[in-house]
Amino acid sequence: MLTLACIAAAASLAQSPPVTLDSLLHEMADRTAVARLPVPAYTCRQFSSYDRKSVTPDDPAGWFANGDVNQYLRVEEAPAPTADNAKATRKEWVMADMDGPGAIVRIWSANPKGNLRVYLDNSTTPVIEGPMTDWLSGKAAVPAPLSHELSKGWNLYLPIPYAKHCKITSDADGFYYQINYRTYPTVTAVESLTTGSLAAASGLIARTGGSLSVPHPKTAPARPTESIAPGSTMEKQLPPGPMAVSLVEVLLDAADLQQATRSTVLSAEFDGEQTIWCPVGDFFGSGVGVNPFADCYRAVDSAMRCIWVMPYQRTGKVTLHNLGAEPVRAKVNIQATRWTWDDRSMHFHAAWRYEYPIHTKAGAGTADWNYIEIKGRGVYLGDNLAVMNPSPIWWGEGDEKVYVDGEKFPSHFGTGTEDYYGYAWCWPEPFQNPFHAQPRCDGWKATKKPSNYGHTTVTRVRALDAIPFTSSFKFDMEAWHWRETDVAYAATTYFYARPGATTNREPDPKSAASAIPQPPPLPPPYTIAGAIECESMKIVAKSDGLPTEVQELDLSENDRWSNETQLWVKGRKIGDFVELEIPAPGAGPVSVTVHATRSWDYGVVQFYVNGKAAGGPVDFFSGRAGLVRVSGPIDLGAHAPADGMLILRAEVVGGNEKSQGSKSFFGLDCLVLK
Repeated sequence: MLTLACIAAAASLAQSPPVTLDSLLHEMADRTAVARLPVPAYTCRQFSSYDRKSVTPDDPAGWFANGDVNQYLRVEEAPAPTADNAKATRKEWVMADMDGPGAIVRIWSANPKGNLRVYLDNSTTPVIEGPMTDWLSGKAAVPAPLSHELSKGWNLYLPIPYAKHCKITSDADGFYYQINYRTYPTVTAVESLTTGSLAAASGLIARTGGSLSVPHPKTAPARPTESIAPGSTMEKQLPPGPMAVSLVEVLLDAADLQQATRSTVLSAEFDGEQTIWCPVGDFFGSGVGVNPFADCYRAVDSAMRCIWVMPYQRTGKVTLHNLGAEPVRAKVNIQATRWTWDDRSMHFHAAWRYEYPIHTKAGAGTADWNYIEIKGRGVYLGDNLAVMNPSPIWWGEGDEKVYVDGEKFPSHFGTGTEDYYGYAWCWPEPFQNPFHAQPRCDGWKATKKPSNYGHTTVTRVRALDAIPFTSSFKFDMEAWHWRETDVAYAATTYFYARPGATTNREPDPKSAASAIPQPPPLPPPYTIAGAIECESMKIVAKSDGLPTEVQELDLSENDRWSNETQLWVKGRKIGDFVELEIPAPGAGPVSVTVHATRSWDYGVVQFYVNGKAAGGPVDFFSGRAGLVRVSGPIDLGAHAPADGMLILRAEVVGGNEKSQGSKSFFGLDCLVLK
């Protein structure tokens, strides 16, 4: 009977309409589709540039290794004939290579380079070819929001179906990447993407992006109308099923509204199972406080609302619990519509975990911090992380690790917490998109410069990159900080599951009711006596398009950067340079000392002052992956100012063979003139 059932299922799949670009775009925009087990079934996995020294948790140094760049499957020689040489070739770095039928559903990079090429069904002619920066920023065939750069993260959400095989390459190396993809059963009919089908779908691509960005309905009055005393609840019984909740809207007010977003908890029961227990701020993606943003499922402004579809067969109930010490005022609006319950229908779940303090190491992974473990059958749909960081230094160097159906090694192994959430370089700038957002990041406001101090909330929801599981699911995030300190994590996870699913997350009223930890005031920044800060100097010349930025650096008590910042120069090749103008009053010669940085992906730099070489080349490679150190003083000799100025030139002249990435980055801390 089992064999006959399998044969029948395979026959049904073979006769079903094929998976196409159009069908995937319709699925992306259909918020009800994910509430049922997917047909056709699929697995979701990820290729990434994670450090290949990460092999087993039995080797902590390798497991938490941080050289998450310039890691590929292989390097190939591809034909690149020219008018002068018909046999010419080019190097292509292979990021992904998998058999179909399947579909690419997300591509991310922190620093896309070269020409992106996507080869389908073993063809030697790519269906997508062009600058990776264009394809991942909305400048090519796919406009925002399905292709965009936000907070220094580059993203492409165009579904790319393929029938037999897919290979993705770039003709440059030295970049970070993540690629999420689906694999369908072998009998599934899939129509591979073509240049023609992509062009024909341009209107549908635009409409899909527009539908994902449509503002959510607002129905609550301007002010909350009901009071919930400490220890009390507000309960909303739902109409008899089968139904599906289509809107939950909460308007909240309190003397301490920030605390109320954590100590007021939303719970829900469907068909006798409690599937939601979460503080309201975290549930709606805001984290601590009311932080305006919107994605394809949630929106926060004066109210907090979501349009997750929440089916139930018989009964449903939604409750607000005031676990705080003060009364809160609330208004809850819930809308539900008819639902056809079947053996593919699933309940919606939201679970919450909080921990404080998490004591971190400096410049190393501390532990794999578990978001959730699930037993049962369902689809993982996303999460958000609310962090309190008492240091201005980056808290989220850790990688996500996702294990599906008992995997021994994670099928999703990431490159950094911010990379998982679709931005990059720990950039503290709020952003929003239908699939990911950073609603809160206090650092810049608190320190008046780029910083990750204070409270941060990041969130990601999944559409085509949702992760089905048939028996179990586990999500870990490395706790990896550049400073030894105590941080707070609050993770909310969202998923659908068939009735009877269980998790390792129980209600935690004690944590929800506890006072939200606040970061202590920061001491004045450390400075080197007489320092002229490089990040404050005028850049008078640099290589065309060379990226530079101010970077926070305060990684340990032993390595201190003046003003705790540097000018970070993201060199791409030998010859890249930057020239800085240095005020130097007086006519007599002055001695020039530069303080710089050594890191695992830094290059060999030659300094010049007023056009003349100053000392020999300096190798700024730190010695190993994950290690960042101050350079100490580097004597550049005595030089006479011209018109009260010195011009310092720093030029990449090489790269240590052990350095990673482009081997061309460097960082300048400050100068001291005497």
